[in-house]
Amino acid sequence: MTQPARRARGSLPVWDPFRELEDLHTRMDRLMQSAFPGGAELGAAGAWAPPADIADTEDAYLVELELPGVDKDEITVEVTESEIDVHGEIKEKERAGVVRRRARHVGEFDYRTSLPPNSDTAHISAELTNGVLTVRVPKAEKATPHRIEITD
Repeated sequence: MTQPARRARGSLPVWDPFRELEDLHTRMDRLMQSAFPGGAELGAAGAWAPPADIADTEDAYLVELELPGVDKDEITVEVTESEIDVHGEIKEKERAGVVRRRARHVGEFDYRTSLPPNSDTAHISAELTNGVLTVRVPKAEKATPHRIEITD
């Protein structure tokens, strides 16, 4: 049985996948800055919208927003007749050493969504559990059809 030939160390360049990702990230930043001058890059301070899911249940609409590491005192939920607005801020942590990669958002966030006409805005509730903010918008009671008598 023949053994594979051994090559001296250093004869082949070592592939560094993290270096490749950093180079790709840098090239994408340059592309975005040339396409949108003055635009904020990912992870930089500036308003952004957190990922959200909206579910339509039998008795309510549920808006779930991912806000890991955010304290409930740093979040404001406001409602009008036709819209929910969730905003706040994630402050950047002080770091020791050199940050090699930054993918998490910091800075002010703002999420807005329209409410359906059957929303009961007087009874909206919000709960923050395990980094997920759940805003529960109850549905208004359905109007029951009733007969209208016609007069002469």
